[in-house]
Amino acid sequence: MLGEKYTLDIRPTFIDELDRAAAYIELHLCNPVAADKLVADVYDAIDRTLNYPLATAPRYRPPDVRQPYYAIQVGNYTVYYIVHDHVMEVRWFRYSRSTRGLSANPVYDTSNPYEDV
Repeated sequence: MLGEKYTLDIRPTFIDELDRAAAYIELHLCNPVAADKLVADVYDAIDRTLNYPLATAPRYRPPDVRQPYYAIQVGNYTVYYIVHDHVMEVRWFRYSRSTRGLSANPVYDTSNPYEDV
């Protein structure tokens, strides 16, 4: 584990989930600064974790997946990733307060409520 280099693989699912959360904060909560901060904080946390992705205990292991899921807590959100073959694969982004495992994910309405105004 010491001195090993890991590469980063961010899955499209993660990017879609993070984009939806940021769009919700920006458009419905009318707080683009908070949305930008969330995205920056998430990517900063991922970059820091990339140095030692196995430093924490696994959080979750589905029965049909060989590698366990690890978690990074960023505010009220959790980033889930797996590690295999020196690759840190970021897979899921979940709102933590409503999450029980990986199955729950809020549906964000990203339509602009001010479009017709």
